[in-house]
Amino acid sequence: MKFEHENSADVMDKIRLHRTAILPVGAVEAHGPHLPLGTDNLLAERLADKLAARTGGFVLPTLPYGQVWSLRHFPGSINVSNEALIRLLADIGESLHNQGFRILAMVNGHLGNAVALKEAARVLYERVPDLKVFYFFYPGTKEVTAEVRETPAAHGTYMHADEIETSYMLYLAEEHVDMDRAIDGKPHIPDDADCTPTPWEEMTSSAVLGDATRASRAKGEKIIERSLDAMADMVLQARRKLDFEAKGEELC
Repeated sequence: MKFEHENSADVMDKIRLHRTAILPVGAVEAHGPHLPLGTDNLLAERLADKLAARTGGFVLPTLPYGQVWSLRHFPGSINVSNEALIRLLADIGESLHNQGFRILAMVNGHLGNAVALKEAARVLYERVPDLKVFYFFYPGTKEVTAEVRETPAAHGTYMHADEIETSYMLYLAEEHVDMDRAIDGKPHIPDDADCTPTPWEEMTSSAVLGDATRASRAKGEKIIERSLDAMADMVLQARRKLDFEAKGEELC
C-alpha cells in the first residue's frame, strides 16, 4: 500500500489495522556508465514494495537523498550530511508515531546512509520507545552472496555498481540497466582507506567497484529474496508482539 495515495478521511483506520510504515531511503550518486544516478532509490523503493506485499505495511514516499561524501565529486552525485539525515529521519519517525504507527522499517538502498539510519533509530528509541525501528540494508545475504558471486569482492564491507549491485538492479529494475555499457572496474583501494577519509576518486575513475559484466537477474533474485525473507520475518515478529500486547491490554 502506498501511503501517499491514501486520503485523510480513511487513513487512520488503516493505520490502526496495520501499524507498520516502510520507508525507502536512497541516494543520488554515480553508479558507473551502466546504472542510473537514482539506482539506490530504485532499489530501496522496489524492495520496500516487496516487503509491504509480505507484511501488509504502508510504503512511504521514498527519501531520495543520502550521505554520499565518498562520491560527492563524481558527476551527478548529490550529498547531504549525516546530521541533516539523522534529524529528518528522527522527525519523520516521531511524526509517524504520533499518527499511530508502532513499527518503522527503514529500507536502505545506500550503504553510506547506514550511520545516519542507526543514529536516527537510537534517537527514536529515546524519544518514542514504543516505536520499533528497523534499519535494513540487505540483511541475511552474506552467505548467499558468497554462493552466487563469480568475482572477488573489491572490499570486505561495501559493493558498488559491481556484479552484486548490478544483479540487484537486473532483478528489481531491469529496465534501467544498460548491460552493453557494463564494465569490469578494478579499483585501487589503499590500505588505509578504512582508517582515514578517502574520496573515491582516489581509487576509481568509474565508481564501479568490481566486474559488473558478471551480473545476472538470477543472482539478484536469489540474494534479494533471501533478504526479503529475513526482513519480513523480523517485521512480522514485531507485529505479532504488538498483537499479543494489545490482546493483553483488552483482557485487563
